[in-house]
Amino acid sequence: MTEPSINSIRILDIKYGTSVDGPGLRTSIYCAGCAHHCPGCHNPQSWNELGGTPINIDKLFALVQEADMNVTFSGGDPMWHPEAFTTLARLIKQHTNKTIWCYTGYLFEDLMKHPERRALVELCDVIVDGKFFEEERDLSLPFRGSRNQRIIDVQKSLYGEVCLLK
Repeated sequence: MTEPSINSIRILDIKYGTSVDGPGLRTSIYCAGCAHHCPGCHNPQSWNELGGTPINIDKLFALVQEADMNVTFSGGDPMWHPEAFTTLARLIKQHTNKTIWCYTGYLFEDLMKHPERRALVELCDVIVDGKFFEEERDLSLPFRGSRNQRIIDVQKSLYGEVCLLK
């Protein structure tokens, strides 16, 4: 894994007012870089970690504040750049009351074993974990693409069993 700059994140897109990446209207930040390469991925252009445009974390935070909506980190995979997203998440948590959802192909249990990724997890309210599997695809599921993916209440799951959001 190439170490990302902690001062910027390569961004493919920012969607304001989306309702597909978590409840309510959200600001979704889509980053470049994903090692999972899931067959059938709806965003394969996000796999290239050199894609998108580098945007300074302070500028990203200003955009989040200006939009005044809850936030979703997606991609690619934000856990491919845990230090940079942790910096952004800290700013969001220290200066706003916004919730943070994060989509990742990694399993929650594996994230908790990786110190840099765990630091990001601990700042999130919800993690949607697991790779996308075409054979598990289900369009009726809210906020996820395949049945194996879990919507996890992070704060209830940090020190015990994984607690799914209902």
